[in-house]
Amino acid sequence: MPRRNHDPYAGLTRDEDEAAPPPVPCWLCGRPTGTTIVWHHPVPKSRGGRDVVPMHGICQQTLTANFTNSELQRYGMDVDLLLANPNVRKFVDWVAKKDPDFTATITKKQR
Repeated sequence: MPRRNHDPYAGLTRDEDEAAPPPVPCWLCGRPTGTTIVWHHPVPKSRGGRDVVPMHGICQQTLTANFTNSELQRYGMDVDLLLANPNVRKFVDWVAKKDPDFTATITKKQR
């Protein structure tokens, strides 16, 4: 007997009233996150950090390019101290007008 093509989801439609949940803001730049969310440890796991925060991949790359694990441990969850760094502030001001899914190559660590 031949099989019939049957779609079990054919009768189901998504209600337009059901809006998608609001996007989560990035911990560093404050922009809404896009399709890819990086869960970053503000205090590195190697330094005992357990908390995670949502970030863009490009924002996380900027932090790792500008700070050592020891510095990140000292700053902890205080994003204002990180934004006091001129390189990070310049980056955040630059990326503020970009699309949430924007990505680019970040320069290597400057040490």
